[in-house]
Amino acid sequence: MSLIRAYFFIFIILLIDQISKVYVKTHFVLGEEVSVLSWFKILFIENKGMAWGTEIPGAFGKIVLTLFRVVAVGGIAYWLWDSLRKNSSNYLIVAIILIFAGALGNIIDSVFYGVLFNDSHQGVATLFSDKPYETWFYGRVVDMFYFPIWHGNLPSWLPIWGGNEFTFFNAIFNVADFVISTGVGILIVFNKKAFLKTA
Repeated sequence: MSLIRAYFFIFIILLIDQISKVYVKTHFVLGEEVSVLSWFKILFIENKGMAWGTEIPGAFGKIVLTLFRVVAVGGIAYWLWDSLRKNSSNYLIVAIILIFAGALGNIIDSVFYGVLFNDSHQGVATLFSDKPYETWFYGRVVDMFYFPIWHGNLPSWLPIWGGNEFTFFNAIFNVADFVISTGVGILIVFNKKAFLKTA
């Protein structure tokens, strides 16, 4: 695959990711939910940290996380360039493109959204607001896809979770999260093909 084609795919993924996030941010109040199907909902939440809302504690936790993401994306960019230069397997190239584009999509939220939007708690946010909700590098990642395929109480005979209320699938995510997970999945499932040496 050529570098130009890789850039094109990254651009398309970023475009879809950011259009979906800006749309939700400018049309939904935080916590608002719309049912598409009984098992598929659009639920607007904001994520301050990493996956599943994990945060680094302390006053500088958010800036440390954002800077870590920026450095990590730089490393992934080099990995992509090096893999293209070495004519690596398309499985590997596609996986890296997905991981890179997804990571970059969430970095855009973290770096820019705090200064581009006002707060979503009291009403629908405004893009290019004159009252931003945060400063540079302190933006929150927009998540919206929710698939509560099954919700109920688990049988009491199950160890640990038995008798408790349970929802499958409980994660709320965005396009960037989805493509990162897909890229990692490709590396796991097609590991031998992804790291196959090609001429």
